[in-house]
Amino acid sequence: MTENVTSELMFETLKAIQSKLTVMGEDIADIKHRMTALEHRMTSLDMGVAQVHGDFSGQSMRIDRLEGRLGRIETRLNLAD
Repeated sequence: MTENVTSELMFETLKAIQSKLTVMGEDIADIKHRMTALEHRMTSLDMGVAQVHGDFSGQSMRIDRLEGRLGRIETRLNLAD
């Protein structure tokens, strides 16, 4: 049995996969944002180690923002995986 697979059909399939990956990437970014917010909340609740944990959560938030910016730059330059 031979299937007729055209390049147009493959292109449409790849576009659908790319679309789903984009949505998944946005969901992951949202989860990172929520985790950072939770770290900040935990810091405010536990004043005993607040300084150390606050520094860590602040750094996590900065790293998350930088990762987001880097991802957008890679996408614009067509360097993303």
